[in-house]
Amino acid sequence: MYGWLQKHIKSRTTSSTQCGKGNIRENSAMPISILSTSSSSSSLLPLTPSEPRQLRNALNSELRWRQKYDVFVCHSSAQTDIEEAIRLVLFLEAVPRSLRCFLWHRDTCPGGAISTEFCQAMQDSHIRALLITPSFVQDDWCNYVMHQALAEGPMSNRMIPLLQNLPHAEYPQEMRFYYYIDLSKNPDHGFSLVYRTVYRYLENLTHNETKSGCDLSDSVCGGDAHKRVK
Repeated sequence: MYGWLQKHIKSRTTSSTQCGKGNIRENSAMPISILSTSSSSSSLLPLTPSEPRQLRNALNSELRWRQKYDVFVCHSSAQTDIEEAIRLVLFLEAVPRSLRCFLWHRDTCPGGAISTEFCQAMQDSHIRALLITPSFVQDDWCNYVMHQALAEGPMSNRMIPLLQNLPHAEYPQEMRFYYYIDLSKNPDHGFSLVYRTVYRYLENLTHNETKSGCDLSDSVCGGDAHKRVK
């Protein structure tokens, strides 16, 4: 009996370790055939000794947690676009990056109105990543989301265009004034750039939050000092 129990515990431990390596959420409803093709790019960003502390500060910022998602990923319903969006999300959600992402086919509520779900998710996200492909350009909902994002903050630095296999002539006119990340040649490098962009945004939130706290503290200390001088 003891030998059987040891063997059972060992098999469960091995199974849990393998699941952890996949960085896959339970009940994510992602096809296994798609998940098995995800890139092994989680080791692309080696951290320096000082970065883990900075990363924790950025991820623990109060301003960050006021939004439900860090990244809203907009993509078409084409199978290739879904696969690429899943690869991006798996990369961003993996430890130590641990970003919170929104995928419409995973995170929308059954029975909810598409426009309502999309608009609410955008409002609840810090960054909007648009996977712009030939299918994206032809998709009405993708264009709707793109225009909503542009209308809410055209100069807010909260939008990341991701270009993939799209001729320059077909690139949306509305996006011509934005820098984009080209995923066509090196998707892994592009994913790293997306992460770095989101991380800088969260870092700036943390910096502004700390600065505001220091300014308030200085104001209080200054007032007390002024009273003492009198």
